[in-house]
Amino acid sequence: MYFSLRMIASVSPAMNSSSFLLTGFSGLEQQYPWLSIPFSTIYAMVLLGNCMVLHVIRTEPSLHQPMFYFLAMLALTDLCMGLSTVHTVLGILWGLSQEVSLDACIAQSYFIHGLSFMESSVLLAMAFDRYVAICHPLRYSSILTNDKVMKIGVAILCRSTLLIPPVIIRLKFLNYCRPHILSHSFCLHQDLLRLACSDIRFNSYYALMLVICTLLLDAVLILFSYVLILKSVLAIASQEEQHKSLQTCISHICAVLVFYIPIISLTMVHRFGKHLSPMVHVLMGNIYILFPPLMNPIIYSVKTQQIRSRILRVFFVKIY
Repeated sequence: MYFSLRMIASVSPAMNSSSFLLTGFSGLEQQYPWLSIPFSTIYAMVLLGNCMVLHVIRTEPSLHQPMFYFLAMLALTDLCMGLSTVHTVLGILWGLSQEVSLDACIAQSYFIHGLSFMESSVLLAMAFDRYVAICHPLRYSSILTNDKVMKIGVAILCRSTLLIPPVIIRLKFLNYCRPHILSHSFCLHQDLLRLACSDIRFNSYYALMLVICTLLLDAVLILFSYVLILKSVLAIASQEEQHKSLQTCISHICAVLVFYIPIISLTMVHRFGKHLSPMVHVLMGNIYILFPPLMNPIIYSVKTQQIRSRILRVFFVKIY
């Protein structure tokens, strides 16, 4: 409590408009050295896990298939998400710095939201891949050629990077007259809007449109693809074939849940949890940022036999 009051007292509206204070875990400042251990471990696992998946897919010719190309896109997105927040989260826990400039904050916000949209788009592309593989297996290789996969990848990149700048750039020109204290260990668009005294209607409406046209639309299309997949699988006479077809979707379903559940939870906390402890907001924010990049390599390593066997070969090749 003392630390929080001290922060509020020291960060006034007259503070340099180019500086903001990241909250971190308010009230647990004495435990930061201990908290840094699990967070450092998580970030190390995020970086090593996703790099391992990328290495295995790149070096194993048998994995040069559309399904694994999309998995590589997912791993690269998760890797970038970890890299975009590691310096502020661990910087706070290691006692290096809690202050961030407006330009750096805007840049981090751009990468966090852009990578979230990119992950949603990749998951949609992976759902399309599973739909084609199960519902049109004989046409799979002709529909998802390397050229088509590359075009999908470029479309995902353009969609995730070109739609966000109008709302992010405008953050630079807002007047931040409230205390410059952010509620997370990293910068989010809605967190900066909360501190602004300017007209934020454009940012609010545009951001809502982006969420509807990306995250919500992708979720609906993913759900629709699985309705079609389930319909196709149930039409198969053999139960063994049904089980085998559904097994190929388990990893992707887990990745979708790992991505969307934290986003929905964080949205609900921000919308209806204003009475909750700030610690809950910070915790949900970190889960939203770190849970998918941490879990996706584990999910695909455990559930995908080709990835699992290649990773084991990398680790134990020296033994043999």
